[in-house]
Amino acid sequence: MQTAKRASDRLLRLPEVERLTGLRRSAIYEQMRRGIFPRSVKTGQRTAAWPESAVQSWIAERMNGRAT
Repeated sequence: MQTAKRASDRLLRLPEVERLTGLRRSAIYEQMRRGIFPRSVKTGQRTAAWPESAVQSWIAERMNGRAT
């Protein structure tokens, strides 16, 4: 089951992460620095992306009232 989940997990670029979370770039990177937001994955020399599952988990935590 974990392999199937990993295969369906896609990488989201910054504009999509901003749209899903309602956060702007500066807030995302500040929260990453503080360990609150999921870390990005380097996808190229100058590109980064976030696993969709990590972003969705972060959103779910906020909706369940477990925000830090």
